[in-house]
Amino acid sequence: MTKERIATQCICCGGKDLIKSPAILMPFVAKRVFDHEPVMIAEEWGMRDLHLGMAYSVCNTLKCIVCGVLFLDIRFSDIEMSALYTGYRNEEYTRLRNFYEPGYNRTNEYFSIRSEYISQIETFLSPFVPAEPFILDWGGDDGINTPLKDVAHSVHIYDISNKPVMAGMLAVDLATVRRSKYDLIVCSQVFEHIPYPKDMLTEIVSVMNQETLFFLEVPYEALMRTHARSKDIHTLKRHWHEHINFFSEESLLIMLEQAGLKVLEMKVTPITHELRDCSVISILCRCF
Repeated sequence: MTKERIATQCICCGGKDLIKSPAILMPFVAKRVFDHEPVMIAEEWGMRDLHLGMAYSVCNTLKCIVCGVLFLDIRFSDIEMSALYTGYRNEEYTRLRNFYEPGYNRTNEYFSIRSEYISQIETFLSPFVPAEPFILDWGGDDGINTPLKDVAHSVHIYDISNKPVMAGMLAVDLATVRRSKYDLIVCSQVFEHIPYPKDMLTEIVSVMNQETLFFLEVPYEALMRTHARSKDIHTLKRHWHEHINFFSEESLLIMLEQAGLKVLEMKVTPITHELRDCSVISILCRCF
């Protein structure tokens, strides 16, 4: 897939039948990625044609007519992704985000512990996975939410955040991933952040064999659940944050099939918590 600055094709199915609606890039992301800050256009600027008021980084929401995925038109470069995610949720990250989004530090505390719903994911995976699997968690952060980690023979974590991983796990580079053989590759809560998910999926498939299981999990965003059949759903997405892709079930299935993967099981899991009320789409597959 061609790496575009402003997308002109679908990030899931590759189609070019897209419709758009204006939106803004949230200030925290704009600051981390572009070093752009909101600015007040004041009377003393002397601007002839601009309205006075707060100006934010503008963008578009795109919708694919074929598969229904919603996504931010801006596709971040590798350098920009590194700026956004290096030191993810560390002290500096949290301080800046709390400045733009007061109260975020409380949300960050929620992510510092293992999510309760992971036990449901383990129940979902267990019938398919060997008793002591060799697991790769692709984009697994520090490994706190890696499913089946307590029964695994070993766990590798491949992540751009460069955070220390939990005891008993091993942070690895791509070269190590390519020469290793895994029973299960997990990619959980990652694809919604990635500018080119088809490319990442192709890379993951390249390190799989016929026995490798691949578990993909993405948020089933509230907008997608409640307005899935709306022709104008793109007009309801007015801002973009770290989740730059909102997947439909159809968009995921098409992308997986195009990558040469066969779906073994798929489910939607609700997550209910004081700070979160959402759902995730979980898909287990393997190569054809």
